[in-house]
Amino acid sequence: MTTGPEDGRGPDPGDGAGSGSGSGGAPDGGAAPTPVPVLTKPGQDPDRPPDTPDPQPPGRRFWAVRRIPAALLAVVLLGGAGLLLYDVAAVRAERTAMAWRRSLADGLASRPLDDTWVRVGAGVAVLLGLWMLLLALTPGLRGILPMRREHADLRAGLDREAAALALRDRAMEVSGVQSVRVRMGRAKAAVRAVSHFRELDEVRSDLERVLTTGIDELGLARPPALTVRVARPPRKG
Repeated sequence: MTTGPEDGRGPDPGDGAGSGSGSGGAPDGGAAPTPVPVLTKPGQDPDRPPDTPDPQPPGRRFWAVRRIPAALLAVVLLGGAGLLLYDVAAVRAERTAMAWRRSLADGLASRPLDDTWVRVGAGVAVLLGLWMLLLALTPGLRGILPMRREHADLRAGLDREAAALALRDRAMEVSGVQSVRVRMGRAKAAVRAVSHFRELDEVRSDLERVLTTGIDELGLARPPALTVRVARPPRKG
């Protein structure tokens, strides 16, 4: 037997008592609830869920600082400019110019353009200029492989030797593998294994499966192509 309020009325629907399940509609006679707008990032597709990460551009190579070439060039330019400035100041002070500048000026004035030493000097200057342009236009740091970017403000790289060591450890776990050599490049991973038992085709298949998974788990922005070679150990005389 259940009891209610003294006046015999049932529980008031507005006092919070009732079943734990029910419809989400408004009370009788009330207005429908206003839908809450979903905020999206600028430029984000409104049809895509807000928790979906934005697609990131493929990772690019890291640019080398190249401190040693820059320091050498700065020392050479600073020494040459300082020496030339000192000689010019000495000449302005009515002193005799240095012998190297007099001989250089006389040689440039007397030697024809088709002279051997003039050609050699021009060739050296061209090669140095091309080398400096190559350093300026190429990123360098070939030993670091860029990894996938999960966040726009964070970049990561993996050393080639570390990546090769990780793949080597994976390959050594395959049954029948005696030794492994891994050469990790920017576009290709070459694996050479020695198997002392089991069929070579089976070992190669297991290595390809394990190493493909290992390359994917490295998280590289541009996974290298995998080549696997398996051979028997050399016979002892």
